[in-house]
Amino acid sequence: MTSIPATLATDQARTRLDRLVVIDVRTPAEYASGHLPGAVNIPLDHVRRALDDIRHAAERRDLLVVCASGARSENACKLLAEEGITAATLVGGTGAWAAAGHDLHTPAACDTRAGWSMERQVRFTAGSVVLLGLLLGVLVHPALLLIPAGIAGGLVFSALTNTCGMAAVLGKLPHNRPRTADLDAARTALRGS
Repeated sequence: MTSIPATLATDQARTRLDRLVVIDVRTPAEYASGHLPGAVNIPLDHVRRALDDIRHAAERRDLLVVCASGARSENACKLLAEEGITAATLVGGTGAWAAAGHDLHTPAACDTRAGWSMERQVRFTAGSVVLLGLLLGVLVHPALLLIPAGIAGGLVFSALTNTCGMAAVLGKLPHNRPRTADLDAARTALRGS
């Protein structure tokens, strides 16, 4: 097994894809909307539960962790590094992969609903709360303008820390959570990698 750099560009990943175990840490709905060929879906908030299987896969092949843009996969790589597991992240995530003209695979018979990406869900939720806060501030009481101010502050904090509390909350909604069988199937796939 060769050593893998901390990040891989899309073309580097494409040429090595057959020698990598690819772990997609997006939600099941995002994964169902299109993922790298051969990627196994283990949502970020379930990575700890699959550590033994990820470690087993890493003993045989290099790991590449992907998400939509690279932020969640970077967090997953840090978590794995804390556990002594080396993994790389795909620069720009599946968005960069698709923009480079590489195919994204979708499950033929997927039992998860292909829905909005987490980034789109965050933008929609933040925008809706800001509009509602502005309306309430104008129509009900000016103190309610603190609602959009709070969302703006949260977005700035999110950008500065490269984290997203709203995404963490939205990830817990039923349509974003993996079914137990999906996680079990992913863990089985990692053991067989």
